[in-house]
Amino acid sequence: MKLKEELETIGDNLYVYAYLKADEDNRISEYQELGQRIGAVYAQYSAATSFIEPELLAMSGETKQNFLKSTPELDEFRFYLNDLERQKEHILSQKEEELLAAAGPMAQTASTVFNMIDNADLKLGTIIDDEGKPLDLTWGRYSRIMEESSREVRQAANDTVQVQYLKYVNALAATLSGSVKKDLFFAKARGYEDCLSYSLDGNNISTDVYYNLIDAVNANLEPLHKLTALRKKILKVDTLYTYDMSVPLGPKSDKKYSYEEAKEMLLKGLAPMGDTYIKDFDKGLSSGWVDVYETEGKGTGAYSWGTYSSHPYIMMNYTDRLDDVFTLAHEMGHAMNSYYTNSHEPFQYAGHALFTAEVASTCNEAVLMKFMLERVKNKEEKIALLNHYINQIKGTFFTQVMFAEFELAIHNHVENGGAISVDYLRKTYRDIYQKYYGPDLVIPENNDLTGMKISHFYRQYYVYQYATCYAAAQMLSQRIIDGEEGILDTYQQFLNTGTSKYPVDILKDAGVDMTQPEAVNRTLQLFSDLVDEMEKLLSEG
Repeated sequence: MKLKEELETIGDNLYVYAYLKADEDNRISEYQELGQRIGAVYAQYSAATSFIEPELLAMSGETKQNFLKSTPELDEFRFYLNDLERQKEHILSQKEEELLAAAGPMAQTASTVFNMIDNADLKLGTIIDDEGKPLDLTWGRYSRIMEESSREVRQAANDTVQVQYLKYVNALAATLSGSVKKDLFFAKARGYEDCLSYSLDGNNISTDVYYNLIDAVNANLEPLHKLTALRKKILKVDTLYTYDMSVPLGPKSDKKYSYEEAKEMLLKGLAPMGDTYIKDFDKGLSSGWVDVYETEGKGTGAYSWGTYSSHPYIMMNYTDRLDDVFTLAHEMGHAMNSYYTNSHEPFQYAGHALFTAEVASTCNEAVLMKFMLERVKNKEEKIALLNHYINQIKGTFFTQVMFAEFELAIHNHVENGGAISVDYLRKTYRDIYQKYYGPDLVIPENNDLTGMKISHFYRQYYVYQYATCYAAAQMLSQRIIDGEEGILDTYQQFLNTGTSKYPVDILKDAGVDMTQPEAVNRTLQLFSDLVDEMEKLLSEG
């Protein structure tokens, strides 16, 4: 087991290095090759070590317990060994495990092809901006256009991007279909009834958590419909299209936040997290953890990554917007979680289950938002913050549940013998999208391609955990803001814990039970309250 850790420490460093370098500039083939090389080595390594779990499972429970009693060094593996026993019926023979491990690189083909199309081959196109000048679109520029530009330019940008994706629509449908078939292959190979059971069982999460989340949101879509109707009214349009959905409601805010200002704001706004947290947070910002600005060929979006033996690394595409301030808070939340977990857990448990991974990040955002709302100076600033908060819940909670429902639908379709085509994906996504946002939204002809544009769909049943984590973070952040006795110690213990417990139990220890509806219902009520508050402010004139 110790040799396995030593080898994986080396492998992780090589793997993360290759892909971080690739994301600096996706046009440089050298780093794509390095990623493929370490991926191939990992497949060989997985095959070479595939005997371990079948051999452990061949031991009697009594033999394993005797080893644990007589060898203190094995104590750190107790949870792993017990969890392995729990999943015993889904662990295959040594030969079968070797075959599944060897199939690893092939199983990633759909994801690799999608990423190459989305990040390297596909160009977003060129439009004429509001000043009459040609503008080459990037995702950073596109996001800004959707918020700040005239309706004509927003429509042009939207239509241009959709046309670019239409060029690859058959390939994108094929890659997503291949990914779902891959999910089903591994689920069936391991003896699971369906992909959802396979995906959630790894962390001992009941499928009821997934179904209950979708059901709860479907029963509370009225505030989201109300927001859509309010948007149509405030924008004074006869028809509300999808490219109108990111325009801030109310007076336009031109406030910019330099990166230095953002860092200062975070250090002040996150003060309720405690002195130790802020000191370590500041050290991270001052120690080269963050790749800040957008450059040509750089990966889109933002993320935090790293290895057990490195400090965290954050990739951003910072453009001085309020959204970027909260993105920095978000990714630094991930980074701090990894920093503390790596310091307190053995390598074996230093990662984070997806079910808990987004709590630390969104908790940072919630604490910062509450800090800013309490200190808002005027109505315009409050409206801007409410816009962000509402959009955050819409994007991190409602949209992810909508994506989760779409993901469930396409997996169920394949599991029941259906085929995934372009038309099927477009219709399925359009129907769910329309249901969530209500009758006041009109979806243009080519704006139903989003189901084929989401990289997270290549990590089966990933996205629902954004919503569960967001709900948990809202509860925890309010307790931190309220200064609840013992909450900082409780939250610090949460940050220190990796995978040495089941994720549902880790959250229960932090005071949030995701098998119960309280956290989700609180988030739904918060969203409804914020929409009502926004409507009231805008109606005051």
